[in-house]
Order: sequence, then structure tokens, then C-alpha cells
Amino acid sequence: MAADNAADHSAGRAARELDRLAQERVDHRFKGLPPDAEGLTVGELAAQRRNLFTDGFTTPVLALSAERLEHNLALMETYSERHGLAFAPHGKTSMAPQLFARQMERGAWGITLAVPHQVRVARAYGVERIFLANELVDAAALRWIASELDADPSFRFICYVDSVPGVALMDAALREAGATRPVDVVVELGAGEGARTGVRTEAECVEIANAVAAADTLRLVGVAGYEGEVPDATPERVRAWLERLTALAVEFDKANRFADLDEVVVSAGGSAWFDAVADVFAQIPELSAPVLKLLRSGAYVSHDDGHYRHLTPFNRVPDEGALHPAFRLWAQVVSRPTPEQAFTNAGKRDAAYDIDLPEAQVVHRGGVDRPATGVTVTGLSDQHGWVRTTPEADLAVGDWVGMGLSHPCTSFDKWQLIPLVEADGTVTDYIRTYF
Repeated sequence: MAADNAADHSAGRAARELDRLAQERVDHRFKGLPPDAEGLTVGELAAQRRNLFTDGFTTPVLALSAERLEHNLALMETYSERHGLAFAPHGKTSMAPQLFARQMERGAWGITLAVPHQVRVARAYGVERIFLANELVDAAALRWIASELDADPSFRFICYVDSVPGVALMDAALREAGATRPVDVVVELGAGEGARTGVRTEAECVEIANAVAAADTLRLVGVAGYEGEVPDATPERVRAWLERLTALAVEFDKANRFADLDEVVVSAGGSAWFDAVADVFAQIPELSAPVLKLLRSGAYVSHDDGHYRHLTPFNRVPDEGALHPAFRLWAQVVSRPTPEQAFTNAGKRDAAYDIDLPEAQVVHRGGVDRPATGVTVTGLSDQHGWVRTTPEADLAVGDWVGMGLSHPCTSFDKWQLIPLVEADGTVTDYIRTYF
């Protein structure tokens, strides 16, 4: 009964906090919004259903397609169900509680995160299951996690461990905090020499598992890792690493390390190789407890027009569907100094540029969209986009240029309030981010 009451309280808090987003006042903090909306609440502005092009929005402005967002949410829900996977999409991509809620409405097991601040955001909006894809050794954060676990019996929290010293630091901090519930941990298997975090050898994994077993403040619940870090990744190398990961789970189970669990967690899966994860995880043999096969892809929510357009597994398995890029950054041409050059008013402060430059796709003039033929973004300054034009480009000062972006993680983080836009330009909502 206490657990049910705590869950009801958390759900009520989540609903209240999401409702409060609509009560936030529109002001100078939010780029691109209509100046005459100053003082309205976000909910009041959304109810006006303004048009992105004709109702006062200023450039640059980032738009998220309502239809494409819904398509992507639905596609990954059905993909996960089809392959028997639980889904904990990586919330660091968007850091948007409204999207967390929609992902969980679409069947997500919970939300994956990377650092303590992100966990606090998710908890503030009632996320009950969190997978932290990092080893957590911050004593202050561990004290807070312990208090959250103690206060809410329905809260499930899992994080990596990848070193014996890390286990010792976690244990000491949790003991000092007087934690009454152990923190669930998974041993992170590194993706290879020169990869990012994670344990490099199976022998070291055993040492870490032994250290966890000796710490009353921790509970080993499985194994995990990130196949996207496999050096010089090919399908064969990725599968080989995933088979190491699942074999580690089997060996731990044979050693009775999961004897008291209701389920064993085996987790992997970024946005580039989840087809391989699905294939290899399907071959996990029966263990002493049911296996929670946890996929963590996050970039799917908006997809993109560059990096993930090329890397998405749906290119390899087209019969399973296709993700649609949902972002479009709109900027205005503010200078046309020569027939071969133009400048827009969107730069590094507005557009992702860490992997690929924005891709000019559409020119909007006089209420009409046409392809951005002969228009190429060649560079970004802080607040300008450098554009090269060929003779067939019809581009004038004042035109709006719609651009596709590469890498969702560094697109979301530049915008605190993102218009959700239908295909005809109607803005139906605003997505709040917390970075």
C-alpha cells in the first residue's frame, strides 16, 4: 500500500509539473518567439495556434515537426515491441520532460540519462525508472539518490560500475548517507581498447562484481555497455562485442550472482546499431530470472538530416520502417553581397555544427516554399550562416531559409522553448528543455 501511495504521489507531482510548464510566462529568455507574446503564458500562446511564418515569430527559430515527431515515437514503440525489447530512450538528447512523458506514453520502460543534473530533472517530472549510463561517484549526488530511493519505494534507479575504486567510492558515500535501499548497478563492459568508459577485460568484470557483492549498499542486477564506441565499428565487430556482453551475463548467472533477482538487466543500444542489439539480444539463453533487454536509443525522437540519416539501422532493415527528420531551423537572409554569396542570421548559437553543417532545404517567400536549389551552407560564425549560391539559386534578402540539422543532441541544447509545428505552419505547442 505504501508503494502504491508513493507512486500515486509521484504521478500527481509529474502531472502538476507538466501543467506548470504551460503556465510559464513568455519573455526575452526564449529565442524566436513573437515579441507581442510577451507576458502570455506558454499555454495561452499555444492556444492561439499562430502561424510560424505570418504571426510574429522572429528568426532564427527552430521548429519541431508535430507529424514527424509522432511518427518517430510510434515507430520505435512498435520496433521495440516486435523485437521483445524494453526501451529506455536516452533523455540527454532532448532534456524535455514533455517528450519524456510522450515516450513513456508510447511504452518506454523509463528514461536513460548521463549525469546527476539530468536525473534531477527527470525526477522533478515524475520519471519512475531511470538508467544512468555512467558510473556515479559524486558523493553529493549519491546522497540525493539515496534520499529519493528512501522516499519513493516505486523509484527504480540503475547505474554503471566500471572499477573497483568506483565501487568503493559509491559504497562509502551511501554508507555515510545512511542509505536504506541498495543502489542497483550493472557492470559496464568497455567496447574495446581506446574506447570510452567501461571495463576492458572479463577478468576485471569479475573483480568488480566481487566488490559489489561485498558492499551492502549496492546490488548487482546485470551488465551493460555502449556498442557505439566499438573502435572502427563494422557489423561484425559490433556483433562480436554484443556477444561478449551477453556471454558475460550468462557467466555471471552461472556463478549465481543474480540468484535473488526478479529480473536480470542486459542493456545496450545507441541510435546507430540497435538492429544488431535486437539480433544478438534475441539469442540470450534462459537465465535464472527473466531478462530485461533494455535498449537505450535516444536520437530517434527528432532524428536528423545528417549523421543519423546516414547511420540509422533502418537503412539496413528498410522493411522495418524509416525515421523522419523532425527539426528544421529557419533563418533569414540578411545580406547578399555578391551573386555567389549570402549570409543568414543563424550561426553557432542556433545550429548544431559539431558533426555536419546545416543543410539548406527550402526557401520560403511570400507564403510559398520551394527547394533551396543552388544554396549551400559552407560555414557558421557565432550569429551568421555563410551561404554559397550558384547561378540557379533564387535567393534574396528577407527570404526565409529552412535548414536540416545534424546531431539532435546539439540541436535541442541551444533552444529553451521549441515550437511544435504542423505541416501547414500552425504552432500547436512549445517544448521546454533543461540543459
